[in-house]
Amino acid sequence: MPSNSDNKTFFLGIDGGGSKCKAIIVDENNTILGTGISGPANPLHGFEQAINSITESAELALKDAGLTSTQLQDITAGVGLAGVNLPILFEQMSNWQHPFKQMFLATDLLIACLGAHNGEDGAVMITGTGSCGFSYVDGHPYTLGGHGFPHGDKGSGAWFGFQAANYALMSLDGLKAPSRINEKLLALLDVNDGLSMVETIAGKPAAFYAKMANLVFDTAEEGDQVAKAIVEEGAGYISGVARQLEKQQPPRISLIGGLTPRIKPWLDKDIQEKLQEPLCPPEMGAVIFAKQQLALQ
Repeated sequence: MPSNSDNKTFFLGIDGGGSKCKAIIVDENNTILGTGISGPANPLHGFEQAINSITESAELALKDAGLTSTQLQDITAGVGLAGVNLPILFEQMSNWQHPFKQMFLATDLLIACLGAHNGEDGAVMITGTGSCGFSYVDGHPYTLGGHGFPHGDKGSGAWFGFQAANYALMSLDGLKAPSRINEKLLALLDVNDGLSMVETIAGKPAAFYAKMANLVFDTAEEGDQVAKAIVEEGAGYISGVARQLEKQQPPRISLIGGLTPRIKPWLDKDIQEKLQEPLCPPEMGAVIFAKQQLALQ
């Protein structure tokens, strides 16, 4: 385990989303010393939940690194969060009396892009609990989508799960043709009919629906036409986002997020061929962002 030293400088990189918050602690050379994972950290879904998750994940990373004599107040943190693209939430988080030595706040999109391209210009499509497109070229951020669930985030895990639930309910009512989605969804939710299904899913957040996404892809890959149509519609949207991002002329473009391995084979072939593997994860992008901001001071 690494031990603390007075002449060493450490950085925290935090990626906070709708499902979880991940923190890493690194040294000056960006060597990862420890990691920590906690609950959701999108302030749109609760400020207290977000700050608690950020603090918990940071403390877990510190513990994992074995830096027993280092405290959060000794460390500079780069913090990328979902939701802070909304000015009111960015201001709220900026005013947080955080426990760090310094905190540099950014959107989850910016840190994802900086991480994917190791601090250089590029673009990303994010397909996780939510979905979004983002490019950063010549200092200019450009965002597509990311409007939140349920009114946006097409092609996301939450969207796929919602589509499955919506179709299953109509099918169980006899308004749509049966699909293998029905039986799989009822089994996953441990319910027997549409009414009990509604009781189970009513008022649930995006992260709940996102857990149903793999079921849709599994069913589509088994040849179910309804599931295939849902997957093709979602993948078509993400392909469209990629084409729009290309107009910004990013030197690289990457697909990131938990749904990446499932949705990538369904994207348009020419888009698949242009995708490049992300160089670093979003939490490292948060470290890169913090170091860039420090250099500007």
